[in-house]
Amino acid sequence: MRDLQAFGAEHVTRLTGLTDRQLRYWDQTGFFSPHYAADDGSKRPHYRVYSFPDLVGLRTIALLRKDYHVPLQELRKIGAWLKQHYDSPWSSLRFYVIGRRVYFDDPVTGARIATSPQGQTVMPFEMETIANSVRKDAERLQRRDPEQEGHITTRRTVLNNTPVVAGTRVPTEAIWNFYEAGYDTDAIIREYPQLTAADVRAAITYEESRRSRRARAG
Repeated sequence: MRDLQAFGAEHVTRLTGLTDRQLRYWDQTGFFSPHYAADDGSKRPHYRVYSFPDLVGLRTIALLRKDYHVPLQELRKIGAWLKQHYDSPWSSLRFYVIGRRVYFDDPVTGARIATSPQGQTVMPFEMETIANSVRKDAERLQRRDPEQEGHITTRRTVLNNTPVVAGTRVPTEAIWNFYEAGYDTDAIIREYPQLTAADVRAAITYEESRRSRRARAG
């Protein structure tokens, strides 16, 4: 589902309950960095773009901290070890909470990492349930207003003022590149299912006009 692949920091804060300050600090300290990095290496908020697994992982961490009161120091230790062994651990592993400590099942060996203390109940985290919940919330958040169809917009918080199709994060330049490569409208929509024919036409018209202005200025 291509329309669930990229989320800006403003969407992540709404879907996880975390603050932009937390996201920025976790990125800067290496605890949790977004999947997509800016080409210029910038750490500016509007250049932090998260994948759907990132979003699931961040909601998992938020739940562990808020509902189970797991200290951030504990999560940092776990995260540092997981990062060396798994590609997207916070969204793919099955976790357990014992008191304020977190354990998980190794998907390869099936072994539970760490031993449960005597007399305490292990509370499992069902990752599929969390992922489904995040997916529904993300789809609801990303629903477009019909009035946005066929319009182009630029916003500071969306890809650093890059022109995009209104209500999406699809750059007009990306659509133009497909158009230049010989893709027709239907083929472009197959690449970006959230777009309409009006969106594609508007993006192509916008890029034609922008390139014409550049040519005259040059």
